[in-house]
Amino acid sequence: MTQIKFKMKTIKLTFVFILALTMNIFAQNPNNDPSLAGSQLLDADDHSLILIDHEGQMAFAVQSIDIQTLRNNTGLVAGAAKLFNVPTIVTTVAEKSFSGPLFPEISEYFGDMSQYIDRTTMNCWEDKRIVKAVKKTGKKRIVLAGLWTEVCITLPALSAIEDGYEVYFITDACGGVSKEAHDMAVARMIQAGAVPITSMQYLLELHRDWARAGKYVAVTNLAKKYGGAYGLGIDYISTMKGWIKEGGDKH
Repeated sequence: MTQIKFKMKTIKLTFVFILALTMNIFAQNPNNDPSLAGSQLLDADDHSLILIDHEGQMAFAVQSIDIQTLRNNTGLVAGAAKLFNVPTIVTTVAEKSFSGPLFPEISEYFGDMSQYIDRTTMNCWEDKRIVKAVKKTGKKRIVLAGLWTEVCITLPALSAIEDGYEVYFITDACGGVSKEAHDMAVARMIQAGAVPITSMQYLLELHRDWARAGKYVAVTNLAKKYGGAYGLGIDYISTMKGWIKEGGDKH
């Protein structure tokens, strides 16, 4: 019995220690200096985001990624963009005649349908409204995510690079009609100079410092909602801490 109590006490102290690391110690750190970050890192105010054709009909043919994972990753990206006030352009293709509505994980954060740009072009960069909207943001760095990787992401990526933009693309918030189609599209964009990143990387690269207490709760809530195992881990720690505080560790 003594040994069991000792183990429970150890577990309790471990939870308290981890929570302290993530909430208290990080809250004040005079050593942090954002100016030391490399220029290639994304910042909330240095880019625009284009979410391209995350629609039902486009998703039906995706084979390179599980659709629920794709939806979660898309929600993570959209939520991050909204949280950090990133200028975001939402595009659809033949929305009401063929491709259907956007993923709810996007409309949850960008719900004004009047702001969506519905196109006929597979390459959104061939639509003057898209290029005008990007220029209006004043950002020379663009982040792309959408369906399909091999068409509606690759074509504008190559076009924007040729027009002098620095292009990033979120690989796991994109999907292709096959793994090969997705992989070859990724390789082609990288060869052209585009930079691949992932959805969780996007969120954490924008936040980058847990001492930014003003967005700490919102970032962790977003991770809990759409961040898979990482989000589950955050929820586990916070929930267990509450239970232990209530004496749930006593049996």
